[in-house]
Amino acid sequence: MKVLLSIGGASGSIYGVRLLQELKKADVETHLILSDGAKKIVEHETKYKFSNLKKQVSFYYENDDMFAGPASGSFKLDSMVICPCSMKTLSAVANGYGDTLTSRAAICTLKEERKLILMIRETPLDLSSIKNMKKAKEAGATILPAMPGFYHKPKKIEDLVDFIVGKILDQLNIEHSLFERWG
Repeated sequence: MKVLLSIGGASGSIYGVRLLQELKKADVETHLILSDGAKKIVEHETKYKFSNLKKQVSFYYENDDMFAGPASGSFKLDSMVICPCSMKTLSAVANGYGDTLTSRAAICTLKEERKLILMIRETPLDLSSIKNMKKAKEAGATILPAMPGFYHKPKKIEDLVDFIVGKILDQLNIEHSLFERWG
Protein backbone atom coordinates (compact mmCIF):
# COMPACT_ATOMS: atom_id res chain seq x y z
CA MET A 1 0.00 0.00 0.00
CA LYS A 2 1.17 3.53 -0.87
CA VAL A 3 -0.17 6.45 1.19
CA LEU A 4 0.53 10.14 0.72
CA LEU A 5 0.36 11.98 4.05
CA SER A 6 0.32 15.75 4.11
CA ILE A 7 0.73 17.40 7.50
CA GLY A 8 -0.90 20.79 7.20
CA GLY A 9 -0.43 24.05 9.04
CA ALA A 10 -3.38 23.74 11.40
CA SER A 11 -2.90 23.08 15.08
CA GLY A 12 -3.01 19.35 15.80
CA SER A 13 0.14 18.20 14.02
CA ILE A 14 0.43 15.43 16.63
CA TYR A 15 -2.30 13.59 14.71
CA GLY A 16 -0.17 13.56 11.56
CA VAL A 17 2.98 12.58 13.44
CA ARG A 18 1.16 9.73 15.20
CA LEU A 19 -0.39 8.57 11.92
CA LEU A 20 3.06 8.54 10.35
CA GLN A 21 4.31 6.28 13.17
CA GLU A 22 1.43 3.86 12.68
CA LEU A 23 1.83 3.76 8.90
CA LYS A 24 5.50 2.92 9.34
CA LYS A 25 4.60 0.22 11.88
CA ALA A 26 2.15 -1.25 9.34
CA ASP A 27 4.94 -1.29 6.73
CA VAL A 28 3.09 1.11 4.43
CA GLU A 29 5.07 2.93 1.74
CA THR A 30 4.63 6.46 3.04
CA HIS A 31 5.02 9.64 1.01
CA LEU A 32 5.14 12.85 3.07
CA ILE A 33 4.50 16.55 2.47
CA LEU A 34 4.71 19.17 5.20
CA SER A 35 3.41 22.68 4.65
CA ASP A 36 5.71 25.52 5.65
CA GLY A 37 3.46 26.20 8.62
CA ALA A 38 3.50 22.54 9.63
CA LYS A 39 7.30 22.52 9.81
CA LYS A 40 7.09 25.13 12.56
CA ILE A 41 3.94 23.83 14.24
CA VAL A 42 5.28 20.25 14.53
CA GLU A 43 8.27 21.54 16.47
CA HIS A 44 6.14 23.90 18.56
CA GLU A 45 3.39 21.42 19.49
CA THR A 46 5.35 18.17 19.73
CA LYS A 47 8.74 16.84 20.76
CA TYR A 48 9.51 15.96 17.13
CA LYS A 49 11.83 17.77 14.76
CA PHE A 50 10.86 18.29 11.14
CA SER A 51 14.18 16.78 10.00
CA ASN A 52 13.48 13.57 11.96
CA LEU A 53 10.08 13.12 10.34
CA LYS A 54 11.66 13.22 6.88
CA LYS A 55 13.86 10.28 7.86
CA GLN A 56 10.86 8.10 8.78
CA VAL A 57 9.23 8.04 5.34
CA SER A 58 9.81 6.35 2.03
CA PHE A 59 9.59 9.63 0.09
CA TYR A 60 9.48 13.30 1.09
CA TYR A 61 8.36 16.26 -1.06
CA GLU A 62 8.41 20.01 -0.53
CA ASN A 63 4.95 21.56 -0.71
CA ASP A 64 6.01 23.98 -3.46
CA ASP A 65 7.45 21.23 -5.71
CA MET A 66 4.84 21.07 -8.45
CA PHE A 67 7.09 18.72 -10.45
CA ALA A 68 6.93 16.01 -7.76
CA GLY A 69 5.18 12.77 -8.62
CA PRO A 70 2.02 13.36 -6.55
CA ALA A 71 1.24 16.46 -8.67
CA SER A 72 0.08 14.06 -11.41
CA GLY A 73 -2.86 11.71 -11.43
CA SER A 74 -0.68 9.15 -13.23
CA PHE A 75 1.49 8.84 -10.10
CA LYS A 76 0.23 5.66 -8.47
CA LEU A 77 -0.84 6.08 -4.85
CA ASP A 78 -3.58 4.17 -3.08
CA SER A 79 -4.78 7.04 -0.92
CA MET A 80 -4.02 10.44 0.55
CA VAL A 81 -4.55 11.85 4.03
CA ILE A 82 -4.28 15.52 4.98
CA CYS A 83 -3.80 15.46 8.74
CA PRO A 84 -4.42 18.02 10.06
CA CYS A 85 -6.19 19.82 7.25
CA SER A 86 -6.39 23.61 7.61
CA MET A 87 -9.44 25.51 6.46
CA LYS A 88 -7.25 27.10 3.76
CA THR A 89 -6.32 23.69 2.34
CA LEU A 90 -9.90 22.47 2.67
CA SER A 91 -11.00 25.49 0.64
CA ALA A 92 -8.35 24.85 -2.02
CA VAL A 93 -9.36 21.18 -2.35
CA ALA A 94 -13.10 21.88 -2.32
CA ASN A 95 -12.76 24.55 -5.00
CA GLY A 96 -10.18 22.84 -7.22
CA TYR A 97 -7.42 25.35 -6.53
CA GLY A 98 -4.16 23.41 -6.80
CA ASP A 99 -1.71 26.10 -5.69
CA THR A 100 0.45 23.77 -3.54
CA LEU A 101 1.60 20.20 -3.95
CA THR A 102 -0.81 19.20 -1.18
CA SER A 103 -3.88 20.71 -2.84
CA ARG A 104 -2.81 19.58 -6.32
CA ALA A 105 -2.22 16.00 -5.10
CA ALA A 106 -5.58 16.02 -3.31
CA ILE A 107 -7.34 17.17 -6.48
CA CYS A 108 -5.53 14.42 -8.45
CA THR A 109 -6.57 11.88 -5.80
CA LEU A 110 -10.21 12.88 -6.23
CA LYS A 111 -10.13 12.94 -10.02
CA GLU A 112 -8.57 9.47 -10.06
CA GLU A 113 -11.30 8.34 -7.61
CA ARG A 114 -8.86 7.30 -4.93
CA LYS A 115 -9.42 7.64 -1.19
CA LEU A 116 -8.85 11.18 0.17
CA ILE A 117 -9.22 11.77 3.91
CA LEU A 118 -9.35 15.31 5.27
CA MET A 119 -8.82 15.40 9.03
CA ILE A 120 -10.28 18.76 9.90
CA ARG A 121 -9.08 20.33 13.15
CA GLU A 122 -10.93 23.58 13.67
CA THR A 123 -13.63 24.82 16.00
CA PRO A 124 -16.02 26.52 15.87
CA LEU A 125 -16.79 26.30 12.17
CA ASP A 126 -17.83 29.23 10.03
CA LEU A 127 -20.41 28.82 7.27
CA SER A 128 -17.87 28.93 4.41
CA SER A 129 -15.89 26.07 6.00
CA ILE A 130 -19.05 24.00 6.40
CA LYS A 131 -19.90 24.65 2.74
CA ASN A 132 -16.35 23.70 1.73
CA MET A 133 -16.64 20.43 3.68
CA LYS A 134 -19.88 19.72 1.82
CA LYS A 135 -18.22 20.45 -1.54
CA ALA A 136 -15.22 18.25 -0.71
CA LYS A 137 -17.54 15.43 0.42
CA GLU A 138 -19.58 15.73 -2.77
CA ALA A 139 -16.32 15.49 -4.75
CA GLY A 140 -15.51 12.20 -3.01
CA ALA A 141 -13.42 13.15 0.03
CA THR A 142 -13.90 11.62 3.45
CA ILE A 143 -14.30 14.34 6.07
CA LEU A 144 -12.89 13.07 9.35
CA PRO A 145 -12.89 15.81 12.01
CA ALA A 146 -10.68 15.49 15.08
CA MET A 147 -13.66 14.64 17.27
CA PRO A 148 -12.70 11.72 19.51
CA GLY A 149 -15.20 9.41 21.14
CA PHE A 150 -15.05 8.65 24.84
CA TYR A 151 -16.53 5.14 25.06
CA HIS A 152 -12.99 3.74 25.15
CA LYS A 153 -12.45 5.67 28.42
CA PRO A 154 -9.35 7.68 27.51
CA LYS A 155 -6.92 8.31 30.36
CA LYS A 156 -4.48 10.69 28.65
CA ILE A 157 -4.20 12.96 25.63
CA GLU A 158 -2.42 10.22 23.65
CA ASP A 159 -5.56 8.06 23.98
CA LEU A 160 -7.61 10.81 22.32
CA VAL A 161 -5.04 11.19 19.53
CA ASP A 162 -4.92 7.41 19.02
CA PHE A 163 -8.71 7.30 18.68
CA ILE A 164 -8.65 9.69 15.72
CA VAL A 165 -5.59 8.05 14.17
CA GLY A 166 -7.35 4.71 14.54
CA LYS A 167 -10.38 6.10 12.71
CA ILE A 168 -8.10 7.20 9.87
CA LEU A 169 -6.49 3.75 9.76
CA ASP A 170 -9.99 2.20 9.65
CA GLN A 171 -10.74 4.31 6.55
CA LEU A 172 -7.51 3.04 4.98
CA ASN A 173 -8.37 -0.58 5.89
CA ILE A 174 -5.21 -0.90 8.01
CA GLU A 175 -5.49 -3.10 11.08
CA HIS A 176 -4.64 -1.52 14.42
CA SER A 177 -5.25 -1.77 18.14
CA LEU A 178 -5.16 1.93 19.02
CA PHE A 179 -8.46 1.91 20.88
CA GLU A 180 -10.96 -0.58 22.23
CA ARG A 181 -13.89 -0.89 19.87
CA TRP A 182 -17.47 -0.54 21.00
CA GLY A 183 -19.18 -3.82 21.93
